[in-house]
Amino acid sequence: MRKIFTVLLVICFAFSFGQELALVREDGLFGYINTSGEYVIQPQFSKAKSFSEGYAAVEKDKAWGFIDTKGAWAIEPTYDKVKYFNSGYVLVLKDDEWRYIDSAEKELEVPATEKYFDFDDGVAFIRQNEKIGLIGTDGKIVLDPTYEVIKAFRNGHAKVKKGELWGMINTNGKEVIPTAYEEIGNTFNKSGVYGKKGEEFGIIHNGSFNVVEGADKVWNFHGDSGLTYARKDKQIGFVDSKGTWVIAPTFDKARAFSNGLAPVSKDKQWGYIDTKGETVVDFQYRDAEVFAANGLAPVKEKDWGFIDTSGNMIIPTDYSITAGLAFLAGNNDKGFIGELARLKSKKGWGFFNAKGELLGNKWYENAETFVKN
Repeated sequence: MRKIFTVLLVICFAFSFGQELALVREDGLFGYINTSGEYVIQPQFSKAKSFSEGYAAVEKDKAWGFIDTKGAWAIEPTYDKVKYFNSGYVLVLKDDEWRYIDSAEKELEVPATEKYFDFDDGVAFIRQNEKIGLIGTDGKIVLDPTYEVIKAFRNGHAKVKKGELWGMINTNGKEVIPTAYEEIGNTFNKSGVYGKKGEEFGIIHNGSFNVVEGADKVWNFHGDSGLTYARKDKQIGFVDSKGTWVIAPTFDKARAFSNGLAPVSKDKQWGYIDTKGETVVDFQYRDAEVFAANGLAPVKEKDWGFIDTSGNMIIPTDYSITAGLAFLAGNNDKGFIGELARLKSKKGWGFFNAKGELLGNKWYENAETFVKN
């Protein structure tokens, strides 16, 4: 009996903290739905934000507070402005002063800073004497203010600028790529990071700078494909971690490989190629995006729809896929995020599953992407 009770507790805990919720607006008021299309929190707020780490900011009587996933007040509405929870803390503004608080409204003591920045991946920027460093969730300095610029962390790494040159650090403040490049990619990937040294573009991988012959631009690696796209003589092709041209530059435009296919353009028509450079989906679309994990990709005729990896049309090209103000949408916010895609029609915003079915057979005035809590 005790074992059964324990299992039930685990199931309840997983449900409470593993559900996905999306912010939607209906009849001028915001509420939150689950992935079944059911309201978990009924529309009742004139202003609201998406959930982050189990809390959503909502406004009441011109003051901001936070509700939990059941709609109960976790932090009473007493603040003038609020940001999103990250790494256990959120920035709030009251009486013209920003400060970090946790979900119990305990304030985090931090060193003096010229500007407050959101936490991300366990660290936040600190600016002193026009230099940027890092603090941790204990409020202590992780990296003394050293750099002119630190960009947002992606995959646990951030590009940094010292003087006129760029490098990359991790969340411990360690410089994993030295500040020795005129340009550098903003996304760390195990296959490498593109960079420019002098007049040459190349791939920074395992401590080496592998020049891409003739390239005048290189893009970020995406996912685990091992290939990224680069430009030579105004044409796009694909290179590997060693900087070798694997697919010759013969395309006008291109985007990243995902699910073994990449969207490419010739003569203003888009199609898809495989990693050998062979055409899998014919050049017939006005635009095309990368495939999501579920094997569907947005393609555009007059409007947008979705095809599978065989080129079959799953969702007709009747919709808009504008990203809007979605929070935590990731790099694939124009397509499927998890099991659902957020699309717009003349009827409003809605969510579609991989079968092309409209969630709840319902459209909303506004809708943001689902966030896992």
